[in-house]
Amino acid sequence: MNWTEGSMRKTVDGNRQSRADYFFSALDYRMLVPVLALVMIGLVVLNSVLATGYGSVAFEYPMNFFKQIAAVLIGIVAAFILCLFDPPTMRLIGGILYFISILLLLVVKMDGYQAVAGADSWIRFPVFGSFQPSELSKIAVAMVSGPIFASMKSGELPVYRGFLRLAVLYGVPFLFVITEPDLGTSLVLIFMFLCTTFVWGVRWRTILLSVAGMIFLVLPISWKFALNATQKERIMTFLFRGHDKTASYHINQSLEAIASGGLTGNHAGDSVSVPVKESDFIFPAISEQLGLIGTTIVILLAAYFIFHTIKVASKIHARSPEESYTMVALISCVAFHFIENIGMTVGLLPITGIPLPFISYGGSAMISNFILLGVLLNYSMNNNEKARL
Repeated sequence: MNWTEGSMRKTVDGNRQSRADYFFSALDYRMLVPVLALVMIGLVVLNSVLATGYGSVAFEYPMNFFKQIAAVLIGIVAAFILCLFDPPTMRLIGGILYFISILLLLVVKMDGYQAVAGADSWIRFPVFGSFQPSELSKIAVAMVSGPIFASMKSGELPVYRGFLRLAVLYGVPFLFVITEPDLGTSLVLIFMFLCTTFVWGVRWRTILLSVAGMIFLVLPISWKFALNATQKERIMTFLFRGHDKTASYHINQSLEAIASGGLTGNHAGDSVSVPVKESDFIFPAISEQLGLIGTTIVILLAAYFIFHTIKVASKIHARSPEESYTMVALISCVAFHFIENIGMTVGLLPITGIPLPFISYGGSAMISNFILLGVLLNYSMNNNEKARL
């Protein structure tokens, strides 16, 4: 049996076999199952949260819950479809996604629609509803930057030219996003770049010096021109807890909700009111309903998914460096979301409006998360097929 690059292989009798014929045997279940478990936990918790009146921005309960289920189903289908494409097609898809995401980010600046007070990050489509292009841009940037990192590593592309291209690829969406302003997604893009650069071969010392320089140069400029009053207040509240009771309301209510969950959940029936409890602050709702046991399960599932994906990225590096670098960028994006979302709800990190992947309410985020998963599964399946030959 020999392998032809792409989603086709030859059987013993010489007949070509498409990946669809052996799809479920090649699928990486250690990557898929933790995600599906997180989705199920999220739907259970969301059903209760939405029933109490949260998240009724477009539809009243139960229509908003059905909308979330529809987003999950669409996302699963999209992820499985992405698994069927061969490497050259995936590179093409990455380029198309990047072009579309930049175009949509430009439309955000022009359409005048503002779904969230203080931030112009959304586009409104008829029937479908609102969509956040920055979610798509993170996936696209990872997919188009992977081949550049690989070319620099192999020597095909001079390092200085490679980093100039990366500066443009990351810089364009970053400028669009930071001026929306969306501090959370801007930090995600920076974190993705730093993680991939470190894996590529840049020393920690260089990265730390670059981050320090960025803090001293970019932060004052962002504070003056990019961040709005709400975002500045969130940072000040994190640094000086209690300086403003109104600004501290989110974190105080979040901590109260988390504490009320106890070991197995708050069974008294009294729910703590937490702003944006269906989305950015859904982690306190998990604690309320499932307690310490539930939040621990969520953290362990997320950690397993992240570390397994890193392990796969390490395995495939010798065979396909560009896929490996793309996986590192994508999983660093997911890791940042989990760390920042959980950290901000317990007061360890500033509030940035970052949703909890595969759990928080929001159709565009859920579908984008599954597209990201589809890319990871595609690359992992390539490695599984090679291992069987």
